[in-house]
Amino acid sequence: MSETFENVTIVKKANVYFDGQVISRSVIFADGTKKTLGFMQPGDYEFGTEAPELMEILAGEMDVKLPGSEEWITVKGGESFNVIGNSKFALKVKAEGADYCCSYLS
Repeated sequence: MSETFENVTIVKKANVYFDGQVISRSVIFADGTKKTLGFMQPGDYEFGTEAPELMEILAGEMDVKLPGSEEWITVKGGESFNVIGNSKFALKVKAEGADYCCSYLS
């Protein structure tokens, strides 16, 4: 996991979900690729995605239920998981919340 990004554009307007429980900012790279950097408060969430995603958990811990699975897996800071495109996935964010970076893959 990279600690910093260079030569990027940051979208000033925040992406706010679940009544402010999840907030992120969009980062656009020179080649047009996009990532979001955000924080999730403790809670249960379900997200939908059009594009495949790589979710890097920078800090915190969550249980994740990926598309097509009935099993929950635990993901901690320093770990990541992939989500297929055109799907939904569920998260149970633990007590300390979770800092994350989401990369949209093509």
